[in-house]
Amino acid sequence: MVLRLLLTAAAVMFLTLPGMARADAAVFSSRGGVAIGGYDAVAFFEDGTAEQGRRSHAVMWKGAVWRFSSARNQARFEANPRAYAPAFGGYCAYAMSQGMLMDGNPQLWAIVDGELFLLNNAKVQKIWTASQAEMIVLARGHWPVILRK
Repeated sequence: MVLRLLLTAAAVMFLTLPGMARADAAVFSSRGGVAIGGYDAVAFFEDGTAEQGRRSHAVMWKGAVWRFSSARNQARFEANPRAYAPAFGGYCAYAMSQGMLMDGNPQLWAIVDGELFLLNNAKVQKIWTASQAEMIVLARGHWPVILRK
Protein backbone atom coordinates (compact mmCIF):
# COMPACT_ATOMS: atom_id res chain seq x y z
CA MET A 1 0.00 0.00 0.00
CA VAL A 2 2.77 2.44 0.92
CA LEU A 3 4.67 1.59 -2.27
CA ARG A 4 1.53 2.21 -4.34
CA LEU A 5 1.09 5.64 -2.69
CA LEU A 6 4.73 6.50 -3.32
CA LEU A 7 4.46 5.46 -6.96
CA THR A 8 1.29 7.50 -7.44
CA ALA A 9 2.87 10.55 -5.82
CA ALA A 10 5.94 10.18 -8.01
CA ALA A 11 3.79 9.88 -11.12
CA VAL A 12 1.99 13.11 -10.24
CA MET A 13 5.37 14.76 -9.67
CA PHE A 14 6.50 13.69 -13.15
CA LEU A 15 3.43 15.20 -14.75
CA THR A 16 4.37 18.60 -13.35
CA LEU A 17 8.07 18.52 -14.22
CA PRO A 18 9.38 20.43 -17.24
CA GLY A 19 10.89 18.45 -20.07
CA MET A 20 8.16 15.84 -20.44
CA ALA A 21 8.89 14.11 -23.72
CA ARG A 22 6.26 14.16 -26.44
CA ALA A 23 4.88 11.02 -28.05
CA ASP A 24 6.98 11.71 -31.16
CA ALA A 25 10.17 11.16 -29.18
CA ALA A 26 13.21 9.54 -30.75
CA VAL A 27 14.14 5.96 -29.91
CA PHE A 28 17.22 7.34 -28.15
CA SER A 29 16.93 10.39 -25.97
CA SER A 30 19.32 12.93 -27.44
CA ARG A 31 19.52 16.63 -26.77
CA GLY A 32 20.92 18.42 -29.75
CA GLY A 33 21.34 15.06 -31.46
CA VAL A 34 23.86 13.82 -28.85
CA ALA A 35 22.96 10.65 -26.93
CA ILE A 36 23.05 10.51 -23.12
CA GLY A 37 24.16 14.10 -22.76
CA GLY A 38 27.48 13.41 -24.44
CA TYR A 39 28.57 10.95 -21.77
CA ASP A 40 30.67 7.92 -22.65
CA ALA A 41 28.34 4.89 -22.61
CA VAL A 42 31.27 2.49 -22.32
CA ALA A 43 32.80 4.25 -19.28
CA PHE A 44 29.77 3.34 -17.14
CA PHE A 45 30.64 -0.33 -17.64
CA GLU A 46 34.41 -0.29 -17.92
CA ASP A 47 35.29 2.45 -15.39
CA GLY A 48 32.18 2.58 -13.23
CA THR A 49 31.92 6.33 -13.81
CA ALA A 50 29.80 8.86 -15.65
CA GLU A 51 32.50 10.32 -17.88
CA GLN A 52 31.98 13.05 -20.44
CA GLY A 53 32.85 12.02 -23.99
CA ARG A 54 34.91 14.06 -26.45
CA ARG A 55 33.93 15.40 -29.84
CA SER A 56 37.07 13.82 -31.28
CA HIS A 57 35.79 10.34 -30.34
CA ALA A 58 32.26 10.14 -31.71
CA VAL A 59 30.10 7.91 -33.88
CA MET A 60 26.62 8.17 -35.33
CA TRP A 61 24.40 5.26 -34.32
CA LYS A 62 20.61 4.95 -34.44
CA GLY A 63 20.15 8.62 -35.35
CA ALA A 64 22.24 10.07 -32.52
CA VAL A 65 25.86 11.03 -31.97
CA TRP A 66 27.57 8.97 -29.27
CA ARG A 67 30.70 10.44 -27.68
CA PHE A 68 33.51 8.63 -25.91
CA SER A 69 36.38 9.61 -23.64
CA SER A 70 38.91 7.54 -25.60
CA ALA A 71 39.46 5.83 -28.93
CA ARG A 72 39.46 2.51 -27.08
CA ASN A 73 35.96 3.09 -25.69
CA GLN A 74 34.76 4.24 -29.10
CA ALA A 75 36.07 1.02 -30.65
CA ARG A 76 34.37 -1.08 -27.97
CA PHE A 77 31.06 0.64 -28.65
CA GLU A 78 31.41 0.28 -32.41
CA ALA A 79 32.08 -3.45 -31.98
CA ASN A 80 28.85 -3.99 -29.99
CA PRO A 81 26.76 -0.84 -29.43
CA ARG A 82 23.78 -2.73 -27.99
CA ALA A 83 25.94 -3.96 -25.12
CA TYR A 84 26.61 -0.38 -23.99
CA ALA A 85 23.57 1.66 -25.03
CA PRO A 86 21.29 2.49 -22.12
CA ALA A 87 18.02 0.66 -21.66
CA PHE A 88 14.84 2.38 -22.80
CA GLY A 89 16.77 4.63 -25.16
CA GLY A 90 18.38 6.54 -22.31
CA TYR A 91 15.02 7.76 -21.07
CA CYS A 92 14.39 7.58 -17.33
CA ALA A 93 13.82 3.96 -16.29
CA TYR A 94 11.45 4.99 -13.50
CA ALA A 95 9.34 7.19 -15.79
CA MET A 96 9.18 4.34 -18.28
CA SER A 97 7.91 2.05 -15.50
CA GLN A 98 5.05 4.53 -15.07
CA GLY A 99 4.33 4.65 -18.81
CA MET A 100 5.92 8.06 -19.35
CA LEU A 101 8.93 9.47 -21.19
CA MET A 102 11.38 11.68 -19.35
CA ASP A 103 14.98 12.32 -20.24
CA GLY A 104 17.48 10.25 -18.28
CA ASN A 105 20.23 12.02 -16.36
CA PRO A 106 23.63 10.39 -16.98
CA GLN A 107 24.69 11.47 -13.48
CA LEU A 108 21.97 9.20 -12.04
CA TRP A 109 22.48 5.68 -13.28
CA ALA A 110 22.70 2.02 -12.38
CA ILE A 111 23.90 -1.12 -14.07
CA VAL A 112 21.62 -4.06 -13.38
CA ASP A 113 22.35 -7.47 -14.88
CA GLY A 114 24.72 -5.93 -17.41
CA GLU A 115 22.29 -3.25 -18.56
CA LEU A 116 22.62 0.52 -18.09
CA PHE A 117 19.62 2.37 -16.69
CA LEU A 118 19.38 6.16 -16.43
CA LEU A 119 17.07 8.00 -14.05
CA ASN A 120 15.75 11.55 -14.10
CA ASN A 121 16.27 12.89 -10.57
CA ALA A 122 17.42 11.86 -7.11
CA LYS A 123 13.88 11.40 -5.74
CA VAL A 124 12.87 8.85 -8.34
CA GLN A 125 16.28 7.21 -8.14
CA LYS A 126 15.50 6.32 -4.53
CA ILE A 127 12.08 4.94 -5.41
CA TRP A 128 13.43 3.02 -8.38
CA THR A 129 16.37 1.58 -6.44
CA ALA A 130 14.08 0.32 -3.67
CA SER A 131 12.16 -1.89 -6.10
CA GLN A 132 14.21 -1.91 -9.27
CA ALA A 133 13.34 -5.46 -10.33
CA GLU A 134 9.62 -4.62 -10.31
CA MET A 135 10.29 -1.27 -12.01
CA ILE A 136 12.30 -2.92 -14.78
CA VAL A 137 9.49 -5.39 -15.49
CA LEU A 138 6.94 -2.56 -15.61
CA ALA A 139 9.19 -0.46 -17.85
CA ARG A 140 9.75 -3.32 -20.27
CA GLY A 141 5.98 -3.59 -20.58
CA HIS A 142 5.77 0.03 -21.73
CA TRP A 143 8.83 0.06 -24.00
CA PRO A 144 8.75 0.54 -26.99
CA VAL A 145 4.94 0.79 -27.11
CA ILE A 146 5.08 4.21 -25.45
CA LEU A 147 7.01 5.64 -28.40
CA ARG A 148 4.07 4.91 -30.68
CA LYS A 149 1.43 6.68 -28.57
